[in-house]
Amino acid sequence: MVHAPVEATSPYGINLVLFPIYLRSTTLPTILKCYIDVYDWLEVVAKAFAMVYVTVCEPTAEAVVMEPPRPDGFLGSPCGAGDSAASLDDVVVDTANESSEEESTGEREEEIGDHNEVTCSAKATEVLAEQTSNTQTVNAQRPNSLPVPAAAAEPGLWTSQGDGEVKLRMGDSGMAAETPLTIHQIFTSTVERFGSYTALGWKEGEQQKSLNYREYYQTCRTAAKSFLKLGLQRYHGVGILGFNSAEWFIADIGAILAGGFAVGIYTTNSPDACQYVAENCKANILVVENHKQLQKILQVEDKLPHLKAIIQYKDALQEKRPNLYTWAEFMELGRDESDAPLDAIISSQKPNQCCTLIYTSGTTGQPKGVMLSHDNLTWTALSTIRHVRLTDATQAQEVVVSYLPLSHIAAQMVDIWVTMKVGGATYFAQPDALKGSLVNTLKEVRPTAFMGVPRVWEKMQEKMKSAGAKSSTVRRKVAAWAKDVGLQTNLSKMNQNGAVGHTPLSYHIAKKLVFKKVRKALGLDRCSKCYTGAAPITKDTLEFFLSLNVPLYELYGMSENTGPHTISLPEAFKLTSCGKTIPGCKTKLHNPDEEGNGEICFWGRHVFMGYLNMAEKTEEALDAEGWLHSGDLGKHDQNGFLFITGRIKELIITAGGENIPPVPIEDAVKDAVPLISNAMLIGDKRKFLSMLLTIKCNVNGDTGDPEDELSPEAVELCRRLGSNAMRVSEIASGRDRAVHTAIQEGINRVNEKAPSNAQRIQKWIILDRDFSVGGGELGPTMKLKRPVVAKMYKEQIENFYKELPTPTTPDNPLPPK
Repeated sequence: MVHAPVEATSPYGINLVLFPIYLRSTTLPTILKCYIDVYDWLEVVAKAFAMVYVTVCEPTAEAVVMEPPRPDGFLGSPCGAGDSAASLDDVVVDTANESSEEESTGEREEEIGDHNEVTCSAKATEVLAEQTSNTQTVNAQRPNSLPVPAAAAEPGLWTSQGDGEVKLRMGDSGMAAETPLTIHQIFTSTVERFGSYTALGWKEGEQQKSLNYREYYQTCRTAAKSFLKLGLQRYHGVGILGFNSAEWFIADIGAILAGGFAVGIYTTNSPDACQYVAENCKANILVVENHKQLQKILQVEDKLPHLKAIIQYKDALQEKRPNLYTWAEFMELGRDESDAPLDAIISSQKPNQCCTLIYTSGTTGQPKGVMLSHDNLTWTALSTIRHVRLTDATQAQEVVVSYLPLSHIAAQMVDIWVTMKVGGATYFAQPDALKGSLVNTLKEVRPTAFMGVPRVWEKMQEKMKSAGAKSSTVRRKVAAWAKDVGLQTNLSKMNQNGAVGHTPLSYHIAKKLVFKKVRKALGLDRCSKCYTGAAPITKDTLEFFLSLNVPLYELYGMSENTGPHTISLPEAFKLTSCGKTIPGCKTKLHNPDEEGNGEICFWGRHVFMGYLNMAEKTEEALDAEGWLHSGDLGKHDQNGFLFITGRIKELIITAGGENIPPVPIEDAVKDAVPLISNAMLIGDKRKFLSMLLTIKCNVNGDTGDPEDELSPEAVELCRRLGSNAMRVSEIASGRDRAVHTAIQEGINRVNEKAPSNAQRIQKWIILDRDFSVGGGELGPTMKLKRPVVAKMYKEQIENFYKELPTPTTPDNPLPPK
């Protein structure tokens, strides 16, 4: 049942219905001047007003309390701001692309050479010095208006309590020693420096809309006051369920400013999965995109005792219900509300307190709520910026496209926090971005940085190959020549750690004839930073884009370390490596074997606070010294580059006791047989290895589900093999001899390189359907859900082990000629 909020409040946020004692007290003026947590009134009464209870505790040496907003702060009088706060409904301006340049930043820098590298580096240093100077002007003191209670016990490195605090992993110098900041502090700093710059951009029909940073901030304040009006309690969640939009960002930041938790919910979640997240974070308010997402919540609202209101931010409401609001109605609730209660909450927030929850995809068991503090977000953003050397808007505004799920930390870090810190502009893709419209948005926006999960790059690769196959013979030969030149030249640069050196004439010709056109067609002609992460990417895809002069820089991390831990750079990257550790963080390999493979462990201020209400799970992730154990296996090369070699939980331990990481073998099979879309190795506690395979096919544009029809690339590959197949069903279970033979030959090549007989694939089968998010086999970031797949195809797996392994047994026969 949705519970209506209590309306009777004083200008200072004290509930006059629940607290008549305050009305009768002779000390009311004194009490109202203090910042009182409305849920601690019993303690106030018990102490007979001898002291006033505040929501913040005395800071320790590690827990910094930040200065409250100034009366005439960055944006002038807060009371005046409340009256003129902007919303998406009334503060929009038309915008256009700011540059008509056709050559990418990366290409220009490459041609200018070493001299500009030094100049650019010097300018970046000046920018960072300016940022550091601005940061250090913040005075980390308790507001004078707040009485100081008795010293609290020093917090530990982790907590599982939503209202808890943690000891920050501060260092003595460098990035680790940077002053801790809250979300509000970096936002107001950005507004002061970049207030008139475009912050958010989106399309409504054919019209481009935008908010600058000053409007963006005021809109977030209005949203925060609306949340408080609806009854948002401190340390309770605001769940956001929908595709990326300005409203998503505003709801996220508004929730944080109002003292709640910003909680993204995957759009692919079932009603029960939505219920679990909303109940786990004690969500008072849920923000949904449209009627489809609303229906999920309405199915489970009776099971959500903390829920007080629902807000739909797109499309007209199809039904009127109590405590259901449109976005415009929601924004009106807080427009004329006093700023005092909100400012009191903001002033009480501390960098070592939780502000955001990221729910893991839950491949094994229920999702866990990863608690991220203000400092986790603000510090990680700064460290990332310094590592990749982003420029602030006064020099050249960074531009990104938001399309990856915002319920994932990677999208939040790139689209919201890193971009905000440098005064960059975030433009929103259309909801069908991953179904084909993304490239149109990229061509319109022309981002300077772009983050794609491996599947996005793979889809681009497939479409480009498909288009290339239809080109004339001459065009295909020119493209093949250019790709060969591009790959060899870029590999040479990579091995020289980015040094420009001598570039062959053929490279410049290839660049003019092919590379520039490819970048422009992809909308990446201004993009000097193309990243990939969140899941493993194949060497084939990395080499494909490198050959087209579009190097993909891998990064690595997890929700529990606020996103990035290692990032590759133009002058420091290796194929299949995830790069080097970002500033202020440390990497440790736990229990390395004789080849140097050990569990990757993290240390730094990016390490999370803990799992919400899951102390045991938190203790499993963090060791006694505070190191975060990733569960991933990795090793360093002689130059300090990190390579991921497997995952401990995914490690296959055969019946013979041999430990086998499945991902390298799966990737090898996909490289050897380009027709394969997904591969999953089987063999845990088994006598030999087997494999489930799927074939590349078309995907339904509306549902995202795999179809029976082969993809154009797959059709082309089949023709080369002598197969006339047009559908997956014509190939599955060994029905097509030509394809079956080609796959077996590819697996034979992989087996020849196996370090031991135990790592050879003995049996395999082609499934009738490709893996997908909707089907449950893949997570939101396209990671394989091995336990789910094993359960779904239990019968096929058991059939592998009914007889001795051989490719010509009745269980795995070659089709008749």
